[in-house]
Amino acid sequence: MVTPPRGPAGPWELPRLVVAAPASGHGKTTVATGLLAALHRRGLTVSPHKVGPDYIDPGYHALAAGRPGRNLDPWLVGPERVAPLLRHGASVPTPADVAVVEGVMGLHDGAVGHGGYASTAHVARLIAAPVLLVLDTTAQGRSAAALVLGMRAFDPGVRIGGVILNRVGSPRHETLLRDALAEVGVPVLGAVTRAVEVSAPARHLGLVPVAERAPESVAVVAALADLVASTVDLDAVLDLARTAPPLTEPAWDPVAAVGGPAGTARPVVAVAGGAAFTFSYAETTELLTAAGADVATVDPLRDPALPPGTRAVVVGGGFPEVYADALAGNAALRAELADFAGPIVAECAGLLYLGRSLDGVPMCGRLGHTARMTGRLTLGYRDAVAAADSPVHRAGDRVRGHEFHRTVTDPGHGDRPAWRWDGTAHGFVAGRVHASYLHTHWAGHPYAARRLVEAASR
Repeated sequence: MVTPPRGPAGPWELPRLVVAAPASGHGKTTVATGLLAALHRRGLTVSPHKVGPDYIDPGYHALAAGRPGRNLDPWLVGPERVAPLLRHGASVPTPADVAVVEGVMGLHDGAVGHGGYASTAHVARLIAAPVLLVLDTTAQGRSAAALVLGMRAFDPGVRIGGVILNRVGSPRHETLLRDALAEVGVPVLGAVTRAVEVSAPARHLGLVPVAERAPESVAVVAALADLVASTVDLDAVLDLARTAPPLTEPAWDPVAAVGGPAGTARPVVAVAGGAAFTFSYAETTELLTAAGADVATVDPLRDPALPPGTRAVVVGGGFPEVYADALAGNAALRAELADFAGPIVAECAGLLYLGRSLDGVPMCGRLGHTARMTGRLTLGYRDAVAAADSPVHRAGDRVRGHEFHRTVTDPGHGDRPAWRWDGTAHGFVAGRVHASYLHTHWAGHPYAARRLVEAASR
């Protein structure tokens, strides 16, 4: 295995900033993606990051920056790994000139019941980055300054270094806002009017993933780059990013995290991809590779068979409900997975795909449940305990994850459930299969990658 360049050793003066907002819907993704694309267009190497567990925004970030979008989530990986993961992501494949981190929800909104834990503010403190606040100014005048002042005062450990005014109604409105923010000493680094907004199509779980609409996504990202370049002072943004102190934590290292290769066999681990299975973290394949696997991609929409020599399969999240008929039409791969003898790990979409049917359409039948869409969104962080030994966990292992779906399965768990949380059983462990709705980030429990490679090698 070739070790990629890891960036500077010792303290690293990595310019960086966090794009945040008082609440969801203010335009964080528009500004963050546009910033990434506009800075990349300038010839800078830009490292894209996202606070929280979201999979979709990092896809747009990756398209804008030309390198993987990565998540920074204290709940999923532990606060001690956030800065090292930032440094890792900004180091590979080449050291970045600047890192842009898009926040989640409102600046101070964290895990429910845990105060500000896992909030954008929490991450900004962990990586010692200034905050660029995006503010929806619809129907606001001088009160916008009071809102920003309150956001700044709420947590003195978070430094709001500037504001982007979004949805500005007119030149007069912009002048009013700039004057008010000058009174409280917060610089305005850009102003976007309502007339030039750019947005990407959405569906029941958020934006439509990049992989599903590549040509349209390229056009959206290009339009966002144009928008930000024409409305935001990029030099001022870079100056703000340069005020971040040196990163002193060493970069996260997948080889060290898994303890090196599990053996010399180098089993092939197939990871589901394509338009139906777009939810994955970049660190998953890095950890599998570090543990000694050869990782290959399989697209259940198009590939009639698993890659040659496949010894284990990982099927992550996505939108199988959108592609149910096409997945059903690939009968050869469904049959192969139904009979596959190696370990299989499935999360959310993978759980649906391995069942008997999804909204009445036949799936793999590897597990006995059926699944259907509902009108109810199940969303939130979970503190789970592994309920049975499996290819990735030992019974009793504690894992933090998240749920994000509008489907239900019948039954909701098997005789050997995968997890227990809140006093309830969830998911399935059947033979060498581990399947559930719970999304996890393996950087938070890297032994899962090593355990899977060991199981694949046996």
